[in-house]
Amino acid sequence: MKTKRLITIMTLLSILVTDLSAQGWLNTIKDKAVEKVKEKVEDKVVDETGKATDNVLNGKFGKKNKSDNEKSKLDAQKVSTESGADDTPDAVAQNQKSDFVRGSVILFEDDFANEQTGEFPSKWDVSDGSLEVASVNGKKYAHSNAPSSTFSPLMENMTSYLPDVFTLEWDEFMCKSGDIDQMVWHIYFYQGNDELGNIYKVFRPGSPDVYGNYSFKKGSGASGNVTGDLRWDLLEKCVKFGQWNHFAISFNKRAFKYYINGQRVINLPNVAAPSRFEFHVQDGNPYRGIGHVILAKGAVDLYERNTTDLSAVEKAIMETGKFVTNNILFETGKATLKPESMEEIQKVADYMKKNPSVRFEVQGHTDNQGTDAVNDPLSQQRAEAVVKALEGLGVDGFNLRAVGKGSHEPVADNTAEAGRAKNRRVEFIKK
Repeated sequence: MKTKRLITIMTLLSILVTDLSAQGWLNTIKDKAVEKVKEKVEDKVVDETGKATDNVLNGKFGKKNKSDNEKSKLDAQKVSTESGADDTPDAVAQNQKSDFVRGSVILFEDDFANEQTGEFPSKWDVSDGSLEVASVNGKKYAHSNAPSSTFSPLMENMTSYLPDVFTLEWDEFMCKSGDIDQMVWHIYFYQGNDELGNIYKVFRPGSPDVYGNYSFKKGSGASGNVTGDLRWDLLEKCVKFGQWNHFAISFNKRAFKYYINGQRVINLPNVAAPSRFEFHVQDGNPYRGIGHVILAKGAVDLYERNTTDLSAVEKAIMETGKFVTNNILFETGKATLKPESMEEIQKVADYMKKNPSVRFEVQGHTDNQGTDAVNDPLSQQRAEAVVKALEGLGVDGFNLRAVGKGSHEPVADNTAEAGRAKNRRVEFIKK
């Protein structure tokens, strides 16, 4: 019995020891597993931290920082600009002006559109060389088919047709750089047969691109001439090679201004008043000639008009409820605004932005040349083009409504060019 009890006790002790050993073994495995996982996590953290540090140093994770840096630089630049830190004057910008306003009464206009190619242009006279109607970039013009040609508009009185206040506009096509050696244009002004002044300009694709000079007899009884060079740095910014360029002159009794693509490059306060002019083209330009000429008489003094344009818009709308203008111009037969139109549109936009609660009907009007089937939709498209231009200048489109009137509401006689010019207009009607 004792032996059996002893064996039973020994067995129980053995089981207990075995169980305790197993538990210790399990605890040991557990501790080792936890320690192993802990080591791996620590290694991973160290490894990832090292990689992150290396990546930052190597620029791999620098995108956010770079963006932040760029933003900081932009913010700094903005602060610098807004605070006036960089207030270096732009001399070129200060010398370029866009104050041209076409005279309100058309005395002569020829866009050569209805002329036959190869024939002498019917509205012109020539004193040297020869002319023929040609076309470039889809636009007809008077082309010199001689090495040089001198020509002028065919007027009732060929010696005296310029009023004391007038504007003169024309187009010239400039070759692309490298196409030719050079191309030369002159315009001469006369009082009867006496030369009073001229502008000479050369466009030479390459270097230098453009240059020229001018000389005018002084006005108001003063003796001598006023002369000067056309500033090439201004001309370079104005002239567009490989396309048509727009030239204009504004003469106000004695004040003479000359523009290229809307930018003023000559401004003379006192020159003798001419009674006629001549164009002269020469040299290697294969497109030497003149396109779309417009001579107009100013209905009001151009100085007063230029200094009170915006108040004139305000005054017209206040007194009549509308502003009517003939100075918003389009390509012939199209709804494409000419660049020189933006000066007038800007003044209207300035008024509208000062009066943001006022609504306007923008009316397009044509002359009676062509059928209603053409003129009605064309006038609508032109009115829409003006609205789009105003919106582009910051005017709220909600306040604008485009309406095409075609040729149904003329304000002048359509049988004469001067009357048709008045009928081609844009009206801004306050609603």
